[in-house]
Amino acid sequence: MNSDRQRALDLLRDMTLDEKIAQLVAAWLIISDDGSFAVKEIVFTNKKPVHDREVVLGYGIGQLTRPFGTRSQNPRSVAKGVNEIQRYLIGRTRLGIPAMLHEECLTGAMVPGATVFPSSLNAGATWDTSLMHKVAAVIGDEMRSLGVHQGLAPVLDVARDARWGRLEETYGEDPYLAGSMGLSYVLGLQGPQRMPLATLKHFIGHSFSEGGRNHAPVHVGMRELLNVFGLPFEMVIRGGSPGAVMPAYHDIDGDPCSGSRQLLYDLLKKQWGFDGLVVADYEAPIQLFKDHHIASDPAEAAAMAVHAGMDLELPSSSCFKDGLHEAVDRGLIDIAEIDNAVLRMLQEKFRQGIFDHPFIEVDAIELNSHAHHELAVEAAQKSLVLLKNDGTLPLDRSKRIAVVGPLASHPNAMYNGYSPPIHLRGTEGDMDIVPKLSLTIEQAMRQFAKGSSITYSEGCVLFEESFGQAIFFPGDVKEQDENLQGVSMDTDRIGAAVKAANKADAVVAVVGDMAGLFQQGTVGEGSDTTTLQLPGVQQQMLDALLDTGKPVVVVLVSGRPYVLGRADEEAAAILAAWLPGEGGGEAIAGTLYGKYAPGGRTPVSFPLSAGAMPYFYNHVKKASGLPRQREFGARYPFGFGLSYTQFSYHDITLESDSIPSNGEMNLSVTVKNTGSMAGDDVVQLYIRDHCASIVRPILELKGFARVSLEPKKRARIHFTIPVDVCSFVLDMNTRVVEPGTFSLSIGRSSEDLIWTQEVVVTGNTRVLDGAWKTQTVTSIEPI
Repeated sequence: MNSDRQRALDLLRDMTLDEKIAQLVAAWLIISDDGSFAVKEIVFTNKKPVHDREVVLGYGIGQLTRPFGTRSQNPRSVAKGVNEIQRYLIGRTRLGIPAMLHEECLTGAMVPGATVFPSSLNAGATWDTSLMHKVAAVIGDEMRSLGVHQGLAPVLDVARDARWGRLEETYGEDPYLAGSMGLSYVLGLQGPQRMPLATLKHFIGHSFSEGGRNHAPVHVGMRELLNVFGLPFEMVIRGGSPGAVMPAYHDIDGDPCSGSRQLLYDLLKKQWGFDGLVVADYEAPIQLFKDHHIASDPAEAAAMAVHAGMDLELPSSSCFKDGLHEAVDRGLIDIAEIDNAVLRMLQEKFRQGIFDHPFIEVDAIELNSHAHHELAVEAAQKSLVLLKNDGTLPLDRSKRIAVVGPLASHPNAMYNGYSPPIHLRGTEGDMDIVPKLSLTIEQAMRQFAKGSSITYSEGCVLFEESFGQAIFFPGDVKEQDENLQGVSMDTDRIGAAVKAANKADAVVAVVGDMAGLFQQGTVGEGSDTTTLQLPGVQQQMLDALLDTGKPVVVVLVSGRPYVLGRADEEAAAILAAWLPGEGGGEAIAGTLYGKYAPGGRTPVSFPLSAGAMPYFYNHVKKASGLPRQREFGARYPFGFGLSYTQFSYHDITLESDSIPSNGEMNLSVTVKNTGSMAGDDVVQLYIRDHCASIVRPILELKGFARVSLEPKKRARIHFTIPVDVCSFVLDMNTRVVEPGTFSLSIGRSSEDLIWTQEVVVTGNTRVLDGAWKTQTVTSIEPI
């Protein structure tokens, strides 16, 4: 027997019910360096927390919730306080079980001073899994230096509706791209020792909510659920051994994910073989009672969640601590189910060595080195997508440039919702939450083009006032908060921007989103929208700038695609920067002035209209309506992106056009940089199933390769495509490869397919087991 499991079993036998339940809950503490703490208040409970150490920790605790990521405190100070709490748990509780620590880490550790990388949408736009691995490895290193045992990332939701505020947390609208990027993130973050644990979220279908609204129900059949939204999770679970999964808040056809045994046990654990921890999204168990109303009280809700397969309640103990005790007393749950969850928790603590090494090495904490910052700049630069260019870009340093817009010089403009500058805004503490090496776009342009004539005008603002302390989890949200300020509609600043434009040779207009959760921003969790027009008066500002007749370069800093009105047709250039993090200013400036050639490709379609939502490239044929709805489509399709150089494709060869159902297809293509500047191209492989036993998408991404080439240089891209990637889920328990005709295509985007050939898969229908091959293998050979 595994020694960690044996140690956990030995400890479990000595535990009382109170001690067992304590391992299945967390404590959200605001910690001082001497180990004293206050328990974080949670608005919706209307219950004042008890701050007594023995009451909170006397039986032990499973995890400490976000000890570093709750206030803007110096992490070394917090680490000292955490060590004192661990000393109490080890020395003053009966069993001496130390706690695990978890933190948010979507774009970096949610810690003041940590490196802030670009958003997941940026990562998707790089189409670069090796870069994603490097970024995640740095996040893992910084998390390990902090002594953190579990990170709450990556997000594997598949983008489906641009109105949804959490779109910026996704890798885009394609499940294969999301699974590939997510797998690289998990392998990078966890490292060979599976520490810290990565947490896949939000399981499952969270991004397909009614109207793109946060927490709203999801209306989807089981086949679509597994073939689209399940694929990234299955790819990562089968290929990456992730340490944890977080069920989503919503319900599917009346079945909330957090209480669904069908999803958490039958699918996740039994069918897919997931062996890690299932942890609650914050306050999800109590929502089974308070919101979903499928439990009559907290005891029934707690029993339902544990029976479904949940191991740990986060962020606190509002449901499990008292609820499980009562559930046992009332016979709602078998003690053996609680024991199984406790065993998993204890075994993980032993596996990570927390019993043997419970304390953080305070002097070993290392955050945001210059090397890490340079990687953040590279990740930002490779994520930039050039949507349009009439030759105005790259900018001439001798030209006078007016930099205009509410996001051009705002210190928080380039960060996603789950990053310290946004998440920890207004919290108590002594740390600057904006990374010390970051530059705004205006600052970076001035630094990059020293001596050039650059003027700046705000043009408009998104919000007239700061929101104060950020709201950063649903338990602190009021369902209808009339005091939340709306987006500014003041046009008084536009005149000054027009004057600046008139005196310049060209204009750089920086527009888009200011991230903020729960309507404290224009994008982010709970900051959903009903329109894809630019927030506030940014469109009026853009139109006024276009009226000057000067070339207008639009830099779109956003967490979703927007319809840019006249600018889509009249702007000289459009650069999608997404939310590029602390390196965004340098990356954008360097790209505008031609140091870098843009090489990103959009991971989401830019829909023609919000009214045609949801729109995604990999829809089924009948989705567009009959006759085809005029506004169903994309202005800039999935996979699209321009460069400052040009690429040609040659000698595309397929080894065979007849493949057995258990075989693999070998496809090669030569790419040449035919321009005069070094640049990156993204070769995209798509597949279409001509006839299947269920309705299938018109096109599916099943392979890609990003290649960097100097001028006039070539490379040979090899794709080894297992027929398994053509499979689909026929019912909840059966994944099949069916024989028949498939089209393989090489494209520059999902709408620019430059080569297509039919392939026949021979043999009988094959049912795949748990070892099916989820990914196309790519290699790049310089010529």
